[in-house]
Amino acid sequence: MSIEWKGIFPAITTKFTANDELDLPLFDRNLQAQLEAGIDGIILGGSLGEASTLTDAEKETLVKYTVERVEGRIPVVLNIAEGATAAAIKQAADAKAWGAKGLMLLPPMRYKSDDRETAAYFKAVATSTDLPIMIYNNPVDYKVNVTLDIFEELAAHKNIQAVKESTRDVSNVTRMINHFGDRFKILCGVDTLALEEMVLGATGWVGGLVCAFPAETVAIYRLVKAGRMAEAVAIYRWFLPLLELDLHAKLVQYIKLAETQAGLGSEYVRAPRLTLAGKERERILSVINTALVNRPELPDYRSIEALSA
Repeated sequence: MSIEWKGIFPAITTKFTANDELDLPLFDRNLQAQLEAGIDGIILGGSLGEASTLTDAEKETLVKYTVERVEGRIPVVLNIAEGATAAAIKQAADAKAWGAKGLMLLPPMRYKSDDRETAAYFKAVATSTDLPIMIYNNPVDYKVNVTLDIFEELAAHKNIQAVKESTRDVSNVTRMINHFGDRFKILCGVDTLALEEMVLGATGWVGGLVCAFPAETVAIYRLVKAGRMAEAVAIYRWFLPLLELDLHAKLVQYIKLAETQAGLGSEYVRAPRLTLAGKERERILSVINTALVNRPELPDYRSIEALSA
């Protein structure tokens, strides 16, 4: 399967049981809700998926299970976040063997690589596989900025096709398009900037709160791309207090609490994370429950053709 890199790609959470094991039935409940809402792809093992706490065996289980359940309807993408180039190359090979159809690729973890090292890392992984790749550019959280000069080098690798744009600078969408045209598809990676970046030319949205609110997320994307801005903005304004939960260091706990309240998940996280407690939990619950009470009625967005630009 080729990947068009457009539309809604949830960075789906990993579901755990009370015994800290993978909860595949609960994962499937969420996955089916995402598919029903009309998502365009799914990303496993991202930051929101608690990738740093997952074993390779668990990643294998998640990829194979998801591939089986989606039945070829959407591409399954595995995130790679490794410290060593060799480990990233092995993960790319494993991902293909497990059935993944694409990769999301972070710069090297734990070491702040310079531009030359960052480019070499990405190129080494790209050369090792024929899977389509989306570069994850998040200098705020991961301290490495994938610059235009780096993308200039990466453009020679045909399977490096997209970028998850998480610089927090909306003008970077225009900067990329001005420099590269449509060579790299751009997917917004920051929930609170998604509408703005899609208006500027981003072709999709790698979402976090979509895990709890898939229909609203897909609706915004399709309405924006259909030019029905007033309807999209109305939903987006309702959504913003929830989307802001994606910006916090505890985004995993916050979004899992939202999933729980929406009937699509549980609060279980893997240590060192702990479930929310006390006034913090009450505060986040208030945001979520207020949104649920005021949840908007959606137009028939499923009948809107998901446009490519």
